[in-house]
Amino acid sequence: MHTEKSSWLKHWDFIVADLICLNITFLCAYWLRNGFRNMYALSGYRMLVYVAIILQLFISFSSNNYSGILRRGYLKEFKVVLVQNIELIAFMFGYMFVLQIGEQFSRIMLLAFFFMNTLAIYLAHIILKKIYKNKNTTGEGQIKMLVVSSEKYAGETIEKLLNGTDKSFDIIGISLIDGDGRTKELEGIPVVANGTEVYEYACRSIVDSVLLCEDMNRQEEIEKMTNKFLQMGITVNVKMNMFAGGLPNVSFGHINDINILTTSIKTISSFEMFCKRAVDICAGLVGCIVTGILFIFLAPAIKISDPKGPVFFGQERAGKNGRKFKIYKFRSMYSDAEERKKELMEKNKMDGLMFKVDADPRIIGSGPDGTRKGFGHFLRASSLDEFPNFWSILKGDMSLVGTRPPTMDEYEKYELHHKSRLAMKPGLTGLWQVSGRSDFTDFEEIVKLDNEYIKNWSIALDIKIIVKTIVTVITGKGSQ
Repeated sequence: MHTEKSSWLKHWDFIVADLICLNITFLCAYWLRNGFRNMYALSGYRMLVYVAIILQLFISFSSNNYSGILRRGYLKEFKVVLVQNIELIAFMFGYMFVLQIGEQFSRIMLLAFFFMNTLAIYLAHIILKKIYKNKNTTGEGQIKMLVVSSEKYAGETIEKLLNGTDKSFDIIGISLIDGDGRTKELEGIPVVANGTEVYEYACRSIVDSVLLCEDMNRQEEIEKMTNKFLQMGITVNVKMNMFAGGLPNVSFGHINDINILTTSIKTISSFEMFCKRAVDICAGLVGCIVTGILFIFLAPAIKISDPKGPVFFGQERAGKNGRKFKIYKFRSMYSDAEERKKELMEKNKMDGLMFKVDADPRIIGSGPDGTRKGFGHFLRASSLDEFPNFWSILKGDMSLVGTRPPTMDEYEKYELHHKSRLAMKPGLTGLWQVSGRSDFTDFEEIVKLDNEYIKNWSIALDIKIIVKTIVTVITGKGSQ
C-alpha cells in the first residue's frame, strides 16, 4: 500500500504544533499584560484567537514553509519561522484595521505574542526534528526498503540512496537478480538473497517497499517480479524508463537522485491517512478510558474464575508487513490455553492458517467438553475482552478497522499471496469480521475479503464497517 505525499499535509504534525504554540503564547501574552484573567470571556479577544488560527492555517496551506523542513538548518529554520510570524501579525493588524477595532487590543500584548510565538514555534520545530532524526537513526518509523537489482546497477543505486538527502527509508538489504552468491555486501548493505530467493525473503521479513532496478529491455521480467511483490501487498518502486502498462495505481516520483515509477495494490492520500489516524487516536483515548473502568469490575471476576493466571492476556502478533507487536486482551481463557492448543489441533474447523474449534474447553467456565457458556464465553460474545486492544490502537500498532493480526506461528507458515493481507495495519474489526465471522472455515476466503478491504479502502468503508461491528456486537450475530 502506497501513501501519496503532499508538500504540507505530510508535515501535519508541525502544523498542529504551530497551532498549539499559537494558542498557548497568545494566552500567555494576554496574562503578561492583564494578569490571570479569563481571556475567552471577552468576545473581542476570543474572536481574535479564532481569526489567528484561521490565518495560521491559511499561511500554512498557501506557502511553502513546510517543504524540506526536515533538511533545514537552525538558521534557515529561524528565518522561515520569523517570516511566517511577521505574515501572521501583519494579517492580524490588517483584520483589526479593516474592522476598526484596533483600540480594543493592547499593542504591547500583541508585540509580546509575536516574539513569544516566534520563539515557541522555532523551539517546537527543533524538538520535532530532533525526534524524527532519532527515529531515523534507529530505523524506527522508517520505510523498510529492499533493493532488487542486477549487479550492473546495484552499486550506483545504493550509492545514490545512501548519499541523498531523503532519509525516510531504511535499506534492509540487497537482492541481486543475477548474483552467484559470492557478493556478500555492497556499500555496507548486506546481500540478503539472489535470484528467486528474494520472494521467500520478502515474505518472511519486514519489507514495506521494493526498489527494482533492472535493464529496461527485460520488461517482461520486470513485470513478472513487480506482480510477485504486489501479490504480497508490497509497494514496488521501479527505476524509470521501465514498462508501466497493466500495473495498478501507478505514480511517478523520485528517491534522492533516482527517478522511479511506483505501483501498489492501493494508493491513498496523505489526507485520508491523516483522517484514519485521527479517528484511531480518538477511539484509542476513549477505549483506554473505558478499559480502565471495565478493569475495576472484570479484574476481580477473572481472578476468581482462574486465580492462576493474570488479568490481561498478552501475545505477540504480526502487524503491518510483518512487524512484531503485542496485543492485550482481558483474559477469557485458562492460563494454560496455549499449551493445550496442540491437543485440540485435530478438532480445528478452519481450513488453513487459523485455529478455531466449536467447543473450546480452554475458555474459562466452559467445562471439560467446552460446551458450557461460562464467564469466558460472556467476555468473548460481548467483545469486552477486546477493549485492551485500544492501547495498541492508540500506540499506532493497530487501527480501529483493518485486518486480523495473525499469531507469529500462523505468519511463519504464510505463502506469498497471504502476506498481502498485512499491507495495512491490523484492526480491531474488519470486513470479514462483519461478514459472518463465525461462518468462515476457509482461510483463503478470509484472505480474499481482507484484500478486498485493502484494495477498496475508503473512509466511508471504515465507517460502514464500524457501524456493522456495533450491530454485530449488540445482536451477537457472527461473534466468536
